[in-house]
Amino acid sequence: MEWILAIVALIAVAVGAFLFGRRGSGEPAGKLDQILNFQAELSGRVQQSESSLNERLEALSKRVGEGLTQHTEKTGVHLKGLHERLAVIDSAQKSISDLGKEMVGLQDILSNKQLRGNFGEFQMESLIKDALPPSAYEFQSTLSNGTRIDCLIRLPSPPGIIPIDSKFPLEAYRAIQRAENETDKKNANRDFSKDVNTHVKHIAERYIIANETDWAIMFLPSEAIFAELNSHFPNIVEDAQRRRVGFASPSTLMALVNTVGSILKDGRMKEQAGLIQKQVELMLNDVRLLDERVGKLKTHFRQAGEDIDGISTSSSKIADRGQKITDVQLDDGDTPDDLLVDRPHLKEVEGGS
Repeated sequence: MEWILAIVALIAVAVGAFLFGRRGSGEPAGKLDQILNFQAELSGRVQQSESSLNERLEALSKRVGEGLTQHTEKTGVHLKGLHERLAVIDSAQKSISDLGKEMVGLQDILSNKQLRGNFGEFQMESLIKDALPPSAYEFQSTLSNGTRIDCLIRLPSPPGIIPIDSKFPLEAYRAIQRAENETDKKNANRDFSKDVNTHVKHIAERYIIANETDWAIMFLPSEAIFAELNSHFPNIVEDAQRRRVGFASPSTLMALVNTVGSILKDGRMKEQAGLIQKQVELMLNDVRLLDERVGKLKTHFRQAGEDIDGISTSSSKIADRGQKITDVQLDDGDTPDDLLVDRPHLKEVEGGS
């Protein structure tokens, strides 16, 4: 605004100077009036321009204010979303940190043989408890030869009792995975075979008992070790089968216990079906006895009906004879013999009596 007023002032000064010079030179008064009119018109246009410019500036200021307000609101929303994302990132980072600590803890567990064995037994127990009723299994049970087994699964004979022992040959498996050349791999394979064969022999000698257990299972708590054994050591698997020892991973043990559960359920259904069949047989015998009693009752009813008919016949005869006696009329001077002579029907009455 100030620069517009300065321009107007300069124009006015220039016009004044021009008029003053013109007057000094003797210019006519008419032209001076034109110049004054032009100055007035120019001043009006400048004022209109100033007013229009003020309106535009106000509108521009309003739009800028509204834009700044919207931008501030959007910035606030974006900052809020950014804060939420940062919170999620912090939570995820904390979870990753906790997971790392748990992985370190699991690594420590797996590095300790005793803790590793406990881990395998816990995994086995969880799988069995989730699939079988309590009456179908027993943990840390003692066999007839005095040996203690991790788990016994009780099935109808055959197969009967199935012992399960948890083993975790982790060091030998890790040596196979770390082998960098053929020599290291060969040595690792040898150690792995020796370790697994030792476990198989131990299970076969201690847990397979004549007339008590026919088969035993070695539970491997790692799918990777189970896959390695079946893929690259078929001779160990065949030797274990000859010793009547089978291998099971978490997934195959789950399938096994689910099958066992189905067998037990089928056995219970057959048992219940036998009880139902026995009860049906007893019910049929009761129906037969009821039929016999109904037949006897029919016989009693028939005899009673015949007796009633006989009683009715005798009653009718008695009534007829009583009527005949009532119809007899005695005259004075008649003797019983005369009555019998004159009324022969009384003889029939007397004879009937």
